[in-house]
Amino acid sequence: MPRFYCPAPLISGDSLLLPPGAARHVQVLRLQPGDTLTLFNGGFEGALPTGGEFEATILRMGRSDVEVKIGVFTAVEREASRAVHLALGMPANERMDWLVEKATELGVASIQPLITERSVLRLSGERAGKKQAHWQSIAIAACEQCGRNRVPVVHAVMGLAQWSKTLSPPQGHEMRYLLSLRAGSQALARGLADSPGRIESFRFLSGPEGGLSEAEELATLAQGFAAVTLGPRVLRAETAALAALTLLT
Repeated sequence: MPRFYCPAPLISGDSLLLPPGAARHVQVLRLQPGDTLTLFNGGFEGALPTGGEFEATILRMGRSDVEVKIGVFTAVEREASRAVHLALGMPANERMDWLVEKATELGVASIQPLITERSVLRLSGERAGKKQAHWQSIAIAACEQCGRNRVPVVHAVMGLAQWSKTLSPPQGHEMRYLLSLRAGSQALARGLADSPGRIESFRFLSGPEGGLSEAEELATLAQGFAAVTLGPRVLRAETAALAALTLLT
C-alpha cells in the first residue's frame, strides 16, 4: 500500500486534503477514488497520536488536489531501540544525498551537516537553506519507502566549532563517539560491547573527505567524545558514516 508523509494532525474519521507533494505522487501513481493508502505524520508537533500510521481512502481526485478520509490508526513503531544523532562533514557532489537516504533507512534520528577545515562542500546563506530543505525531502521520501513513521530531522548546515558550542555537557545516558584514524582509537564494536546498558542515545561525529584536522579532533575529544575506528581500511566519508550506523542501530 502506498505510504505518504502528511505533516498535520491526523484523526480517524476526518477528511483532509493531502499536501501538494503527496497529492502529486498520488496522481502520478494513477490512484482513484476508493483506493487506499497509508498516512503518517512523522511525529508532527501537536498531533495525537504522534507515532504510528493511518489507513486512508481517497474520496476525490481534483486537478491539483486529492481529498482523503482518514481511517483506522495502527500503533506501529519501526524505530531503533536507541537514538543515533549523526554529525558529519558533508561529502561532496551527490554523495550527501545518498548518505541522507541510506542513513534514514538505517534508522538515524537526526543528521547534522557540518563544515570542517577539510570540507570540500561549503555551503552558506540561501544555498545552504535550499540544500537543507532538499535533504529533508530525501529523508521524508526514504521514510515513505522504508516504513518508518518518524522522520529524522536534517539540521541547518553549521561549522564544526559553532555546532560544538551548542552541545550540552555529556550525560550518563548518552555515548559520544568520534570516528578517527588516530593511534589508540578503540574498535567501535568493542566500545559498544563495553558500554553500560542504560545508554539511550548515541552522538556520532564523522569527518569529510580527508577526515578532521588534528586540532578539530582534540577539541572534540575534550567535549567527551571517545575516538573509535571501524577497522584497518580507510573508508569513504559516506561509507564510514553508514557502516557506523549499522553497528549503532
